[in-house]
Amino acid sequence: MGNQVKDRQKYLFIRILEACNADCFMCEFALSRDTYRFTPEAFEELLPQAEKAGVRVIRFTGGEPLMHRDIIELVRMGTRYGMLMSLITNGLHLPRRIEELAAAGLAQIVVSLDGGSAATHDLYRRSPGTFDAAVRGLRRAIELGIVTRVNTVVGPHNYTEMPQLQRVLIDLDVHQWELSALKLSRSITYDDRENVLAVCEPLYGQDSHLVPLGKRFYGDTGHEQDAFFEHSLPPRASGPVCRVTEDVIYLDPKNGSAFPCGCLPHRKDDEGDGATATEDGRILLDAPRFRSEKEYFRLNGPSVCQGCSATASGYSDDVARHGALPLWRY
Repeated sequence: MGNQVKDRQKYLFIRILEACNADCFMCEFALSRDTYRFTPEAFEELLPQAEKAGVRVIRFTGGEPLMHRDIIELVRMGTRYGMLMSLITNGLHLPRRIEELAAAGLAQIVVSLDGGSAATHDLYRRSPGTFDAAVRGLRRAIELGIVTRVNTVVGPHNYTEMPQLQRVLIDLDVHQWELSALKLSRSITYDDRENVLAVCEPLYGQDSHLVPLGKRFYGDTGHEQDAFFEHSLPPRASGPVCRVTEDVIYLDPKNGSAFPCGCLPHRKDDEGDGATATEDGRILLDAPRFRSEKEYFRLNGPSVCQGCSATASGYSDDVARHGALPLWRY
């Protein structure tokens, strides 16, 4: 699957826009028509900083990156600079853009799918046609040699769909699956803890062809599962430190903020607004306030973070155990 180099990769996420063509109930950017766009000029200025910081993978996020009119040029620029380029999409525009993305050098595509069929996924995402478009786009991406991942947000509304979705993804030959807990500002409760375990434990069986990345979305240990089902707290890095903060920068250019993890920008109510990443109008990846924020969450993330993802928590624990991981593990 793609490049199997085993090393500590550094990942730079860039929110290139907030606009989106989907109406997902859990997202603050649903149907956003915000006009901000990260420019090729800003990216050209940022790339040398990324290289100096040791970044190897750049992942565009949003909003919906495929709504950015310069998305092909941005992917091409990063590829030419020697970066491995990735982007996250709802998949609606993927079938008509995947050929151009592949030609520009896209290395990985991450597609959001939350149900095992169009009837459920399109309902959850309130976006008709998205499931079928995403599946067509994923199929073609695999044919073109692009590493594929599906991100799934799972909650009480859809956990029973996960075995069916897993079968769909295995039939497609998708390379990776990220299965993370739904996180909202309110507590999320499950009526039947034992039913969740009965339905979802087989997803993580070692005989499966597609085991979700990282930890179980409800936790691997009894302590983690108690925290999840009783207090709506998803599993987080086991400590003593969070290793994700050593390898990840999440940049929000519109708001001039940077975060030492891809989860933190989505939980501003709990974990702050990020560190200022601009100076005299110029984006900086290594500003003093960012270094301070990074060190704080490295030391305290395992005890204070409320919105960790299964992939992030699993990544941190795996790095602690193994020291290095194959490419694309975050």
